Amino acid sequence: MLDFVAKRLLQVILVVILALTVVFFLIRLSGDPTTLFLPPDAPREQIEEYRELLGFNRPLVVQYGEFMFNAVQGDFGKSLRSGEDALGLVLQRMPATFQLAFAALFLSILIAIPLGVLSAYKRNTLFDKASVALTVIGQAIPNFWFGLILIFIFAAQLKILPSSGGGSFAHMVLPVITLALYSISRFVRFTRSAMLDVLNKDYIRTSKAAGAPTMSLIMKYALKNSLIPIITLVALDLGVLLGGAVITEAVFSWPGVGRLLHQSLMNRDFPIVLAGVFIIAIIYSVINFIADVLYAYVNPQIRVK
Repeated sequence: MLDFVAKRLLQVILVVILALTVVFFLIRLSGDPTTLFLPPDAPREQIEEYRELLGFNRPLVVQYGEFMFNAVQGDFGKSLRSGEDALGLVLQRMPATFQLAFAALFLSILIAIPLGVLSAYKRNTLFDKASVALTVIGQAIPNFWFGLILIFIFAAQLKILPSSGGGSFAHMVLPVITLALYSISRFVRFTRSAMLDVLNKDYIRTSKAAGAPTMSLIMKYALKNSLIPIITLVALDLGVLLGGAVITEAVFSWPGVGRLLHQSLMNRDFPIVLAGVFIIAIIYSVINFIADVLYAYVNPQIRVK
C-alpha cells in the first residue's frame, strides 16, 4: 500500500511540474509583456532596460530554470502590474472560486441524481429519452455561450438578476447555473447508467418478483449500491468545476481566481498566471490522489497496477 501511495504521490508532483512547464512556455508565445507597460513610442534603449529589469532579456531556458527553482520554494514572483506577491493574490481570490464551485456542485447533485434515478426507473419511456437528449445537449453547449444567453434573458430582458459582480446570493444565481450545466448533464447520464446496471442484477429482479415495494428497491438497494462510483465522479468533478470557473467568472465578472487569471492573461502578467495554474493543478491532482488511494484501500487489486 505504501508503494502504491508513493507512486501516486510522485505522479501528482510530475503532473504539477508538467502543467507549470507547459504553461510557462505557452504564455511566452503571447508576446513580450514589456510592450504593454511602456508607451508605443518608447525608445529602444528604454525597452531593453525594462526587459533587463524584469529578467526577460535572458535565454528562455535560464528563465525557466530560475522560475522552477523559486516555484518549489513557493515563490512565483511579483505581479507585473501591481507589484504584489503573485501567489498571495491568487490565494486571496480562492474563497470566491470555491464558493462558486461548491454551489455549482451542490446544485448538480440536487438536480442530477434524482433525475438520473427517475430516468433509469422509467427506462425507454418518453421521459427517459427526453432526459438523455437534454443531457447530450447540456454537454455540447459551451459554458460561455450559455452564460451569455442567461445574461440576455434574466439580466437584460427580464431585469430580475444582476449580470455581473459578486457579494450577494442574487449575483451567484446565473454563474452557478452556468457552471453547473455540464456537471448536471454528466451526473444524470452516469447515475442513469449506474442505476441501470444495478437494476439488472439478479437480486433486484428477485426482490421485485417477490413483491418488494418499488421505492424500497430503488432507495435502499439500487441507489445505495450505485453511490460508490457516483460519489467518486462527484469528487473528481470538483476539479473540473474549478477549471471551468475560469471562463464562467470572466463572463460574469465574478471576483475569483478565474477572472484574475483571465485579466492576467490579457495583461501578460505571467507570475499570476503561473501561480493560478499551480494552485488549480495542485487541487485537481490532490483530489485525484485521494480518490486513487481510497479505491486502492477498497479494492486491493488496484494496488498492483
